[in-house]
Amino acid sequence: MSMPPASPNLSGRTECGNDMRTPLRDFLRTETGSALILLLAAITALAWANLGPHAYEEFWHTHLSVSLGSAGVSLDLREWVNSGLMTLFFFVVGLEARREFDMGELRERSRVTLPLLAGISGMVVPVAVYLAVNAGHSSLHGWGVAMSTDTAFALGMLALLGNRLPGGLRIFILTVAVVDDFVALVVIAVAYSGHIQWPALLAALGLFGLILLVRATGVRRGAVYGLLATATWVALLESGVDPVVVGLAMGLLTYAYPASRSDLERASGLFRLFREQPTPELEREVRLGLASALSPNERLQRLYHPWTSFVIVPLFALANAGITVSAGQLADAFASPITLGILLGYVLGKPVGIFGVSWLVSRLSRGRLHPPVGWGATLAGGSIAGVGFTVSLLIGTLAFSGEQLAQAKVGILSAVVCSFAMTWAVTWVIGLLPGRSRSRALLGTGEWIIDLAVPVDNERDHIRGPLDAPVTVVEYGDFECPYCGLAEPVVRELLADFGDVRYVWRHLPLEDVHPHAQLAAEAAEAAADQGRYWDMHDLLMTHQGDLTAIDLIRYAGQLGLDTDRFRKALREHTGASRVAEDVESADLSGVSGTPTFFVNGRRHHGAYDIESLSAAVRAAKERAALT
Repeated sequence: MSMPPASPNLSGRTECGNDMRTPLRDFLRTETGSALILLLAAITALAWANLGPHAYEEFWHTHLSVSLGSAGVSLDLREWVNSGLMTLFFFVVGLEARREFDMGELRERSRVTLPLLAGISGMVVPVAVYLAVNAGHSSLHGWGVAMSTDTAFALGMLALLGNRLPGGLRIFILTVAVVDDFVALVVIAVAYSGHIQWPALLAALGLFGLILLVRATGVRRGAVYGLLATATWVALLESGVDPVVVGLAMGLLTYAYPASRSDLERASGLFRLFREQPTPELEREVRLGLASALSPNERLQRLYHPWTSFVIVPLFALANAGITVSAGQLADAFASPITLGILLGYVLGKPVGIFGVSWLVSRLSRGRLHPPVGWGATLAGGSIAGVGFTVSLLIGTLAFSGEQLAQAKVGILSAVVCSFAMTWAVTWVIGLLPGRSRSRALLGTGEWIIDLAVPVDNERDHIRGPLDAPVTVVEYGDFECPYCGLAEPVVRELLADFGDVRYVWRHLPLEDVHPHAQLAAEAAEAAADQGRYWDMHDLLMTHQGDLTAIDLIRYAGQLGLDTDRFRKALREHTGASRVAEDVESADLSGVSGTPTFFVNGRRHHGAYDIESLSAAVRAAKERAALT
């Protein structure tokens, strides 16, 4: 059956579609803007330090004390930023790593091995380069400065490159960077902390054990964890161990899971009760019910990530990137083994470490373990990982002082510029390759993780388009859902633009919010029994506000169906089992809301406007052509 043409007045965008983002998509989108703000903060720090060097240092050495009775913490402003606010930055990094481990690419545990090894190799090789350059010099102890990737800056720069690189690379680099951050924090705690005060350290370990115990009992009160984490942070600070490790540990402990239909239905029920009886007690239950439907990981990411991206990390750059620059100082710096060791470690060591071990592991495993992208994109990812700013500066302030610290900062800032330039050069060369070779270099030939639990069956599913199309788009929908109605013209435009797409509709009636959705789905199945499924589908989507039994029978008459047979099918619910099968397949695939799209078995996260869905289809076609 042919698809009716889309209305020319429809833009293809939907208001709700623009809000449908995953934590990972929000994370990556936010990094685009935060990278620019971070760069601006670094430039401001350089200008401030050169226009008023004494004022710059004097300001950041201002002491701020927080006291509670006779106890308290007194640090200068730079230390509050580096050891205090940066704890929240590592908390967000830990949250994102946990989300990927629970719900993302790393939920298949075999995929953890390669980024783990790449992350470790991407630190060991730069350190080896630094040690080789600094052999015989007093600066040898600063090896930790040359090893860690700046997660926010690297992902932000990848975002600035736009569509030149595939999205899978961002996930790979994010995973590598999390391994990187974790090892870096261990290095800070072991190699660059002050004299260890064992009673305070044991107290910190005891408090962290208490956090694990509270977590095991199922406590969900954020205030409890916040209080215990703060106490652990203070204990680590007093012990002489840099306390930023608390942030990463707390993030990694925070569960991520998709909203379940049962939790959403419970929240709907609570809201209906509140609508009938708006009491303070029910209002509190509604808030708790809504909050419990979302994982704490997602809620905390949405709360803290904008602050870390747009405030904390730029403040860190402002506090640490300021160095006085003159021709003589730059000449001395680039003659220094510190500057050269850091620069060569990042610009050469990082890509060699990450790309080299990825290639080696892939060969040794005979392709069982491979990057989620092509080798060209992997090389670009290795070069962008040479952006070592935040943690590198943090270790630099612990390892060096005076002139040596200035030389380290020159090396770190130079590595940022050179790594981005090298990444751009790699993408430029890839762009010169012919179409198929370019696609292979960017996408590779590895298999996607398939999110769709029940594969499409040409004999069973309701399908529009060629049965042998290279791309299949599956939509779980509800005939009464207004968002599905908004997505419908987008689907029509998509099928009109791509003649080789197979489109599948599966039922997911949300009965708790759409009382007529189940019967409408059964009506579509009753029409399918008479060979008119898509005609009924189109009528139902066009009249979403009129889906009573009388309306459905009227539509059957308009289509020329046998209305007695149709009426009997509705009365006996003959289509209910078919609808239930779709609902079960939705549950198996982790689908709880409508519309939800899958493109070649991979869940489409993000907006369902024409641009986003078209980009997903093009990427799927490109990958399908390589297999």
